[in-house]
Amino acid sequence: MDEWFNEPAKWSTGPDGELFVTADPDTDLWRTTHYGFVRDTGHVRGRWVDGDCAVTTTFGADYTDLYDQAGVALRIDAENWIKAGVELVDGEFQVSAVVTRGVSDWSVVPVATADRVTISAERTGDTVTVRYGLGDAEPVTMLRLAYFPPGVPALVGVMCAAPTGKGFEARFERTLVRS
Repeated sequence: MDEWFNEPAKWSTGPDGELFVTADPDTDLWRTTHYGFVRDTGHVRGRWVDGDCAVTTTFGADYTDLYDQAGVALRIDAENWIKAGVELVDGEFQVSAVVTRGVSDWSVVPVATADRVTISAERTGDTVTVRYGLGDAEPVTMLRLAYFPPGVPALVGVMCAAPTGKGFEARFERTLVRS
């Protein structure tokens, strides 16, 4: 059963299982590094999974403001989570991953377009592998391999946030969570 962490004010589902989410303003997932603040207000919709799992989604969004972001998330608690997807940084689209184990770290890869992106995060043992594909391409390009605490339930699903702007709509066309 899907549930929200930080349910947004506006969201809906479509007839084919699509999820439409308007990220509330002033929302983010970040912990300490570089900026010195802790933000645990981003929207995550998923289900709790024990052990090995994977989440894959194809999505697009109306990114407009700095750090508008959408993608996937695996969240154990406020200090242990991973988010990966597309983020608007200085007017450019970046495929990004943030891994948080007490403090956040961030890695990005620039992409020319973010109209449709497919991203996956696969948890195996103590590792999460993040892959992406542009357009309708399968997520085969590896973005990140990261440690993630094993044997602990995690909320696994999709995420979005609007740290600096007025909010924006994200459209998740196909989302699959496997356990």
